[in-house]
Amino acid sequence: MAIIGSIIKKGITITNNIKKVRSSKPDKWQRSTLQKLLKKAKNTDFGQRYKFEKILTQNGLKKQNDMYDLFKSLVPIHDYNKMYEEWWSTVRKGKKNVTWPGEVKYFALSSGTSDATSKIIPVTKAMIKAIHKASISQVLALGHFKDLPNVAFQKDYLMLGGSTSLTNVDNHFEGDLSGITVGKIPFWFERFYKPGKEIGKKRNWEKKLNSIKVKAAEWDVSIVAGVPAWIQILFERIIEHYNVKDIHEIWPNLVAYGWGGVAIEPYKEGFSKLLNPDKPFYFLETYLASEGFIAYQAKPNGHLQMILNNGIFYEFIPLLKKTSMKMVS
Repeated sequence: MAIIGSIIKKGITITNNIKKVRSSKPDKWQRSTLQKLLKKAKNTDFGQRYKFEKILTQNGLKKQNDMYDLFKSLVPIHDYNKMYEEWWSTVRKGKKNVTWPGEVKYFALSSGTSDATSKIIPVTKAMIKAIHKASISQVLALGHFKDLPNVAFQKDYLMLGGSTSLTNVDNHFEGDLSGITVGKIPFWFERFYKPGKEIGKKRNWEKKLNSIKVKAAEWDVSIVAGVPAWIQILFERIIEHYNVKDIHEIWPNLVAYGWGGVAIEPYKEGFSKLLNPDKPFYFLETYLASEGFIAYQAKPNGHLQMILNNGIFYEFIPLLKKTSMKMVS
């Protein structure tokens, strides 16, 4: 019933207004995030090596930046290779309490930009929880999109990502980050998640796309997410399979598409041929990296908004007259 969607949308609007007030001091959020991370990891091998306990004693002193200044002086910058060789390689072998408390059971494989053909990033329970929280925040941001129909907030969400069937390596699992996070979605979201667990675990992309194509008419999708090239191919196949003019004939409540990692402009012309021009439709940019959920587009035609209170501390460092970024998560 659309009345449920109306209630949800009103709740989203109220939540966004509260978050807007709370986000008025981003520096305060980042100081709090750094403090929480240091406190959580102070007894790990990494935390003890770089004196996290000592850094924490600087919190609350006269100068607001005392804790950060000490952190900067004690913790050196690590590139991926240094981080993996000195720390994460032992985490991958099953050692506990290295850079984060406890044992890490999941590792994301990412092409990235390092020297290695594939980066191997530890994915903790806290990180999975943070990614889910950020994903929900982006959905909540839809409260800013005034012309979205209320019914859109109670329909299905199609997420086209890597296989949720992970590779068991010794004492842990490895795979695509999207496969790890989708495989661990909250139980209450399973009702909305498409293509569902059975199709989601398929490794072969052709088989996965074909299965979604066949099942598409049974779903009522309002939001889709995935790599632009694959989503475009999926739409084309669904339209051809059902012999319709556009994707809205199959999913009349489709209103938004979330993507990240590439520029969307080269794909928009292709998408325009697959959509009903009389229907409201939004492209929502997302910056979800293997290291964490960094930013998302919170408003129509707006810029990416960094997530400052969700387990990642950002340090911007001048380097050769450009800006580099160190991230702690």
